[in-house]
Amino acid sequence: MSLRTLFNTKKPPFFSFELFPARDEKSARRQDKAIDSLLTLKPDFMSVTFGAGGSTREGSYDLVKRLMGLTAGNPEIVAYVAAYGLNPAVVRDVIQAYIDIGVQTIFCIRGDRPHADEFFHPHPAAFPYAADLLLDVHAHFDLCTGAAGYPEGHKEAVSLEEDLAAVRRKVAAGAEFIISQYCYDNQWFFNFVKSCRQIGITVPILAGIMPIYSESMTENLARTCGASITPDLRDGLAGLDADNNDAVSAFGIEFLIPKCRELLENGVDGLHFYTMNKSKSVAAILDAIR
Repeated sequence: MSLRTLFNTKKPPFFSFELFPARDEKSARRQDKAIDSLLTLKPDFMSVTFGAGGSTREGSYDLVKRLMGLTAGNPEIVAYVAAYGLNPAVVRDVIQAYIDIGVQTIFCIRGDRPHADEFFHPHPAAFPYAADLLLDVHAHFDLCTGAAGYPEGHKEAVSLEEDLAAVRRKVAAGAEFIISQYCYDNQWFFNFVKSCRQIGITVPILAGIMPIYSESMTENLARTCGASITPDLRDGLAGLDADNNDAVSAFGIEFLIPKCRELLENGVDGLHFYTMNKSKSVAAILDAIR
């Protein structure tokens, strides 16, 4: 079942989780435990990321294949494809490999340059934007596709208006749903959805939710993703021992529960949790709001 079928047959809100390929055997063992726990929460779908420049191509494929085997399509497994710098033929090969193991939904992003690889050179025919990737996917495959939205604006966008126009181009190119970048002030998300609806974007828009796992991770992710750390979050973290991740995580759970409730009370299409291959915070938040 593709997400197209899910969205057409089930009423919102939808609950979903993002995972990424484990980097070594130790993290793979932790990931296995997290997956077992996350599956007991009965998400509507799970997604697997794709590293910049195809850096996790094999790992992403292996994780998608493993999840497909564990779930037998329930929940649906969504595969990311990040096309920055890649030969379009390579991108099509990646997508075909996913199709061959039963994937029916692809989440299309441009992605970032792989900064850790100083020898990476973008292919001259690489897709410049996510909308270009979406057009190519729909020219070659019969798939459901989704794309990203940025309530605070993409970090490379000149303005919110320009960024919103990019979302419209993605939908025009075939994106059937939008998953937002996380933001810790719900008003950013509400404004984003309102603006999308005003310009005729009618597809489901799911709110990205980033639990708080540690102070250093929160700071690093905010810089990387272009997300703001709100005053109430910064004040809350300031009162904690930054080295006590359990305390920070517990605070983060209590911080996000009312924000998730507010999203649900205002009719959000769904909550998409960026799990960071962990389950405790997600489980606690869902237990409180479901």
